[in-house]
Amino acid sequence: MLSGKRIILGVTGGIAAYKAAILLRAFQKSGADVRVTMTPSATQFVGVETFSALSKHDVAVNIFPENRPTSESWTQHISWGEWADLFVIAPCTANTLAKIAHGISDNMLTATVLAARCPLLLCPTMDGEMYQSPAVQQNLKEVQRHENHLLEPTEGYLASGLEGKGRLPETDDILQKSNSIISKSRTNGPLAGKKVLVTAGPTREHIDPVRFISNPSSGKMGTAMAEAALQMGADVTLIHGPVNIPLPEGIDTVEIESAEELFKQVKDHADADVVIMAAAVSDFRPASYNSQKTKKEDAEFSLGLTQTTDILGWLGRQDLPGQIRIGFAMETENLLENAKTKLNHKNADWIVANSLNGDQSGFESDKNTVHLLGTETEQTFSGTKQDVGREVLEKIFNSQ
Repeated sequence: MLSGKRIILGVTGGIAAYKAAILLRAFQKSGADVRVTMTPSATQFVGVETFSALSKHDVAVNIFPENRPTSESWTQHISWGEWADLFVIAPCTANTLAKIAHGISDNMLTATVLAARCPLLLCPTMDGEMYQSPAVQQNLKEVQRHENHLLEPTEGYLASGLEGKGRLPETDDILQKSNSIISKSRTNGPLAGKKVLVTAGPTREHIDPVRFISNPSSGKMGTAMAEAALQMGADVTLIHGPVNIPLPEGIDTVEIESAEELFKQVKDHADADVVIMAAAVSDFRPASYNSQKTKKEDAEFSLGLTQTTDILGWLGRQDLPGQIRIGFAMETENLLENAKTKLNHKNADWIVANSLNGDQSGFESDKNTVHLLGTETEQTFSGTKQDVGREVLEKIFNSQ
């Protein structure tokens, strides 16, 4: 369940802070993208550079850090709060616990807690006598009253030299709890209970057994859309052409090769609540197929072509009640004009348009810049394909 998820890892000033580096790596091995925020006290136990190197993101500590423009820092808690699927604070000291219980936001970590729109998991860690104190017990009740999640500390040998309840839970226990929270949050997503069909990657139209017409589509954008739909609670089927990228866990996949095979599979799954046609489908196929390899000396100097089935157009003509159809348009010129024409002619609800001419877009790129067009909407999204896929679907289904 953590694959493709965005997790903020909060680290506070306790001796168990060093274990947070191990937890970060465990989240990453589970497929999550992790950003770290630390309290100033936490940096006395583990350096910022450690978490920055491991996470490959800047670490957020101060609301107004030195040597950084204010415009780039003071709203970071807002952007991170919107970005995350889960916020885990491990370890969470008694001091930070008290601040969260009473809405105090005097550093980047506590400010981000208030701004977060995702579930919050607290792993309180402190000496046993501190944990059992009436004030801490009251604060634990208070944070749970606000529907936050709590993973109680374990018993054992503590940094003070005493034995008691206050140790940070094992990494596997934190992962299991995080999985459980994410799983429950999916059932409340905007696509919960919906069947979503996504197509991705190229098609191949064979001339003979060893030659074909195709395109450089990597399938990254379509796969990102499938992941985003899964995270929003949908039951997802991904129909994909020949691709060399990892496919998301938790998604039913069907591999095809030609446009005709894709059309057959789309027809079989045409009852989906949402169809996302992100595949780069060949518009033409050879007029004839040679069952044997064509020799050079026997080859014609021209190749006859015929059009393949317009799958998005076919879906539009079926016009199933309540179905939402999202098409893709890739152009080299007149991007918006051509995309708007496609939106109308295909009877689609939305078109996601991007240009091959952009520096941050294209078939093989991990990033993309797209224009989302609806009957009354036009908006641009830029970033990684995972970010763009999620933002596009959030825009569409938050507007329903």
